[in-house]
Amino acid sequence: MGGYRYVTELWKKKQADAMRFIHRIRAWNYRQLPRVHRAPRPTRPDKARMLGYKAMPGFVVYRVRIRRGGRRRPERKGVIWGKPANHGINQIKNRKNLQSIAEERVGRICTNLRVLNSYWVTEDGSNKWYEVILADPRHKRIQSDPQINW
Repeated sequence: MGGYRYVTELWKKKQADAMRFIHRIRAWNYRQLPRVHRAPRPTRPDKARMLGYKAMPGFVVYRVRIRRGGRRRPERKGVIWGKPANHGINQIKNRKNLQSIAEERVGRICTNLRVLNSYWVTEDGSNKWYEVILADPRHKRIQSDPQINW
């Protein structure tokens, strides 16, 4: 087994004491950072490589914080005018999952880059963090590499 296989096995045991401690420390650290920020390197290099990341110029990793929970209906002061059938505010479900919302937010900020994929990093009671892999299609290294079809 290669080194990445061992890292993957560690990430599978999320309830282990060591991993729970690491997740708690990471969540505290990420909470101090902006909602969308560039990560210097992937937190999970094995997962990032599975999803298409390569440690070469032109590939970028961004970390995104998403609020957990369902979708509230955006009504002014929580008042809905009309029939009682339309009065629901709190029990509305989101059509998109949080991971796709994270990818969209990064794509809106980094308009010159293309979103390749994303993966879960950590979570706490009110937030989830995802890392989004982006590629620069105009970068010379990416355009000249025959394995990366861009």
